Amino acid sequence: MKLYFKYMLMLLRSEMQYRGSFLLMTFCQCLTPFVTFAGVYFMFERFGELKGWSFYEVALCFAVTQVAFSFTECFARGFDVFSSLVVSGNFDRLLVRPRSTVVQVLGSRFEFARIGRLLLSAGVLVWAASQIEASWTPLKVVALVLMVVSGVVIFTGIFILAAAISFWTVQGLEVANIFTDGGREMIQYPLNIYHKWVKRFFTFIIPFACVNYLPLLYILGRDGADHPLYALLPLIGIVFIAPCLLVWRIGVRHYRSTGS
Repeated sequence: MKLYFKYMLMLLRSEMQYRGSFLLMTFCQCLTPFVTFAGVYFMFERFGELKGWSFYEVALCFAVTQVAFSFTECFARGFDVFSSLVVSGNFDRLLVRPRSTVVQVLGSRFEFARIGRLLLSAGVLVWAASQIEASWTPLKVVALVLMVVSGVVIFTGIFILAAAISFWTVQGLEVANIFTDGGREMIQYPLNIYHKWVKRFFTFIIPFACVNYLPLLYILGRDGADHPLYALLPLIGIVFIAPCLLVWRIGVRHYRSTGS
């Protein structure tokens, strides 16, 4: 991880050479979650509730998802643009270096301007958590932290899977955006508002339900989810990274060098 932070510091210094541009991009990045959140607010202003969920409860679900995705976009962007390394043949250079390809790809790209989106989403998270009707215990606070951490891990895992596809297709597939951008849009609302097959897919295939929906039920004390194990369900999402890294290793073994 020392190498990863060196990559981060180096790229941060390069971006700070154009501070005006960086600050402007950071401000613009705040507009995306702001506009989306405004849409959620106006929906509740018009209809009052969403299948039994109040505005502040959905706002907490929204904020957890946005914080996790924004953090992933900031610090795991290298996998999202990995296909360009395969197309250009630059991945060959990573293979001959005495460091893990995962760390090198992870540190190849950072989107520090996304910090604006991250800070705004974190502000919404704190505000929503202070507004919901829940008795905050230490275990519920731990559950909320694990929800964010697990969300980051799952989104990073999806980025890794999408990058691994490039070993066979060369170009990245846009279908991966269904589970990154599309997944973010879907899970920013409680999963029980969707059809059963959607809920099952995002529980047993991609465990997003373990990130926000099920732990959120525990925090709110809804639907009988009062067992302490609900607070630890986000740990299942963290395990999701293991098969993603396995697919990555298989892809690296099948990579055909360009000879560069």
